[in-house]
Amino acid sequence: MKILVTGGAGFIGSAFVRMTAGGAHSIVNFDKLTYAGNLENLKPIEGLPRYTFVLGDICDAAAVEAVFAEHKPDAVVHFAAESHVDRSILSPEPVVATNFMGSFQMLEAAKRHGVARYTHVSTDEVYGSIDEPHDADETWPLVASSPYSSSKAGSDLLALSYFKTFKLPVVVTRASNNYGPYQFPEKLIPLMISNALDHQPLPIYGDGQQVRDWLYVDDHCRAILAVLTKGREGEVYNVGGSRALANLDVVKRILEITGKPESLMVTVKDRPGHDRRYAITSEKLERETGWRAEMDFEVGLKATVDWYRANREWVSHVKSGAYRAYYEQNYSNRLSAT
Repeated sequence: MKILVTGGAGFIGSAFVRMTAGGAHSIVNFDKLTYAGNLENLKPIEGLPRYTFVLGDICDAAAVEAVFAEHKPDAVVHFAAESHVDRSILSPEPVVATNFMGSFQMLEAAKRHGVARYTHVSTDEVYGSIDEPHDADETWPLVASSPYSSSKAGSDLLALSYFKTFKLPVVVTRASNNYGPYQFPEKLIPLMISNALDHQPLPIYGDGQQVRDWLYVDDHCRAILAVLTKGREGEVYNVGGSRALANLDVVKRILEITGKPESLMVTVKDRPGHDRRYAITSEKLERETGWRAEMDFEVGLKATVDWYRANREWVSHVKSGAYRAYYEQNYSNRLSAT
């Protein structure tokens, strides 16, 4: 089939494109190339005959219509989003515009053009903080805590409404925290790796006991492919890595792998509304599609550290300019006693 992928130059989107572009599917990558979109992520597949890149913004109705009209996709995998909580707190408007109104433009175009499958990629953050010992299934209430997660929750509901009202064949996925190569270093794991390799301070929010379930990015992409081909229309599927760890434990593992001292860790003021624990079950996805997370976290984390160590030039490129300004804005006023 011909798949239109939005945000295919970002971290998860580019992993999906790299995984699928050389196979049986034709891939059209529609990406605005914001700070987190990077065509260097796609160098391994440059020149493949069944891969096409189109520069465009999902919030631009004319651009969205043009890519549907020209390429006539059979299916859509909608990754494109502003995905960083801290950025959504510092500047909510572009996050809400992209995540909700951009999703609206995509759904409208998909409805007009009669796509056969629409996969809306979301996050476990829409469930909010989950108290132990519970794990959220797909029926768990949506209790979003940030402009980011609330905009994703809203876009999830909008996508599902297009199935109920217009019979657009929508499937929604909600994944836990991803990690792996090519991830922009504003998220926990790549930030800590790149700072450790540069012997720079590692900023830890609060007590570092916020718990996240870690999912290797290629496992996530395999799950999306499974849902794309086997998932039931109008359904939601959680995608978890079944590896819950406190942030502080993850950082200590990174320091151990990089051979750096724990004295590099510094405590910073916690993020407003910071969720304490994310926890989901992937039982429905596993039962209905046969998918399983395959990457062991310790193996995947070491492979990720090795990738960042071997690709220092890529890290240097993405951490320059606008990223440095954001980093200073977000962390300079948070420093507190360790």
